[in-house]
Amino acid sequence: MSNATITKNETGGAPAGTSSLHQARLPRWVPPVMVVASAAAGAGIGTAAGLGNTLQWGLIAAVLFILGSYLLAAVVEGGRQAKDRLATSLVWVCFVLAVVPLVSLIWETVDRGRTVLDGYFLNHSMEGVQTILPGGGAYHAIIGTLEQVGIATLIAAPIGLLTAIYLVEYGRGRLAKAVTFFVDVMTGIPSIVAGLFILSFWIIILGFSYSGFAGAMALAILMMPVVVRSTEEMLKLVPNELREASLALGVPKWRTILKVVLPTAVGGITTGVMLAVARIAGESAPIVLLVFGAAGINSNPFEGAQSSLPYYIYEQWQLGNDASFNRAWAAALVLIAFVMILNLVARGIARWKAPKSGR
Repeated sequence: MSNATITKNETGGAPAGTSSLHQARLPRWVPPVMVVASAAAGAGIGTAAGLGNTLQWGLIAAVLFILGSYLLAAVVEGGRQAKDRLATSLVWVCFVLAVVPLVSLIWETVDRGRTVLDGYFLNHSMEGVQTILPGGGAYHAIIGTLEQVGIATLIAAPIGLLTAIYLVEYGRGRLAKAVTFFVDVMTGIPSIVAGLFILSFWIIILGFSYSGFAGAMALAILMMPVVVRSTEEMLKLVPNELREASLALGVPKWRTILKVVLPTAVGGITTGVMLAVARIAGESAPIVLLVFGAAGINSNPFEGAQSSLPYYIYEQWQLGNDASFNRAWAAALVLIAFVMILNLVARGIARWKAPKSGR
């Protein structure tokens, strides 16, 4: 055999008689076909078994999809790839199971809420409206929600931000551990506990009246740990090299935090604050205890009862007639839109303030 032939066999294709390094793989169209086949089989089995609930059909189809994907991959691709397919199928099925209730909730809210959601609903209150008749709106509740959430943000955001800065930049020893422990405890407290605390301290002990400000303080208690945790994680992502470079130039630590650390993490911090706002926007238990609700417009959050969208939904649903049910669904749609707008604003700010990648 010549040297040219040997060189060709070494650098070119595999010599005759050797096994190929490429393993058999399922075509890309197999998973979508498996989804359709599993759905059809699940519907068929459910119909034959007399199961009238489509959710049960979906669960049967999910099980068939997982088993079918694993068995088909085991036959064609081997055991190792079959296990990978099994894990991937489980992830997709869990994702669908998580998304279906959310999509169903949004669809139901939009379908029922759009019947009375119009300009009149957004610009009128329930002052002088008979609850068993159509009419009225949620303007007073929208005003109350904006004021209460705004005051809670003004209270919780600075405190949470400064607490996170202390834990990341200065916190050492027992005090930092104690603060971290209480932040973790506050993260899991029910909203009704925050409302009871403000009720006992602000109203019963100090003697102040029910107001939107009292509800805002309870909402601030719920918001603070979320701001602390999100801000803390964002500050930890700032590279230490930036801090060290600033300190090496003789810049004081407080100025380094103000001019270097915070601007670097401002996108993530803003996102965390917005998500915390969205978390408290739908709380109803503290509002029921502290704000008491009102049928008319009260633009002063520091005096008198005031309504909010969560309380308005609870109030209208409790009345138990068709007109109030429609108003409750419309208010729920407004609340969902409010939370979605906050999330979109948070994403926009995070993208705007994200560090630009260099060339």
